[in-house]
Amino acid sequence: MTQQEQTILQQLPSLLLSWYDQQARILPWREQPTPYRVWISEIMLQQTRVEAVKPYFERFVTTLPTIADLANVDDQLLLKLWEGLGYYNRARNLKRAAKFVVKEYGGELPADYQALLMLPGIGAYTAGAIASIAFHIRRPAVDGNVLRVISRILAKKDDITLPKVKENVEEMITKILPEQRVGDFNQSLMELGATVCLPNGEPLCQTCPVQAICQGYQQGIAPELPIKTKKADRKIQDKTILLLLCNGKVAIRQRENKGLLAGLWEFPSIDEKRNKTQLERELIQQGYLVSSIHPVGKSKHIFSHIEWRMNGYLVHLNYPVPEFTWVTEEELQEQYPLPTAFKFYQQALEEDIQTSLFQ
Repeated sequence: MTQQEQTILQQLPSLLLSWYDQQARILPWREQPTPYRVWISEIMLQQTRVEAVKPYFERFVTTLPTIADLANVDDQLLLKLWEGLGYYNRARNLKRAAKFVVKEYGGELPADYQALLMLPGIGAYTAGAIASIAFHIRRPAVDGNVLRVISRILAKKDDITLPKVKENVEEMITKILPEQRVGDFNQSLMELGATVCLPNGEPLCQTCPVQAICQGYQQGIAPELPIKTKKADRKIQDKTILLLLCNGKVAIRQRENKGLLAGLWEFPSIDEKRNKTQLERELIQQGYLVSSIHPVGKSKHIFSHIEWRMNGYLVHLNYPVPEFTWVTEEELQEQYPLPTAFKFYQQALEEDIQTSLFQ
């Protein structure tokens, strides 16, 4: 860190804390920043928007108010509570970590950065966030928001996807952490990135509390920063989704306990495109007693590395197929965690059942 960079960054705590006191969003986990609530919120917020997380957070901590409750929760209930948030390994790691905390720390998160870092699903950022916000320990919490903010303030053109660049930013932030309100300072940096120093477009420089010291703004290059290596193109996978109905129940199946969407439930599908004629012929050849087939439309879902392009059909059968689990629409809603990828088809199913068009 150069002398100029140090001089700039040393001004951040006073500028940001003053701004944060006036502009911080009211969020449920900030109202009661207990270690458990901070932990749950930080895991939920990984790769998920704040507004999307709010209702999930409230439902989760109401259903599982303690770490012991989380450690002992049934896996299907856990996944049902997480249904729609995606990246389901986050939920599984929460339970694994909770079991360890109950066994080793009596059900209370340790007030120690290195101990937090050893828990499943907790990396440097999350450990720093919990340590600083819940325990007031002077540790940085550097996520994508913070990397973007610092890159713009210092007009740095380093590739923020490189581990060494993140390490350098962590070292910079560590040197300017205030003795008091370290958690608020870390949150103010994240808040600035989330509400003012925005990604994917023009930052709101005219309302930025650090505009006067921002080198990216002064050089007119803030919108071009940060520099990031372009991700590889996602793999495209075609899928034909089958809403199999018989006697008022729909067929679902559980995915394997490894890989994409491990352990969750899904509608049966074929990993290729099928038109109505092809699908009907294939189902009859497999011994399905088909009463009717109706197209229900196309949908797509984007995962981090793959994109599903789906086409769905509502298929009424005269007899249920034993290889599937057959459930009512109410049971599907209440008991079986179904990924967001199938939301479009779940809604189509609900509409069909409510209107009884094909019954």
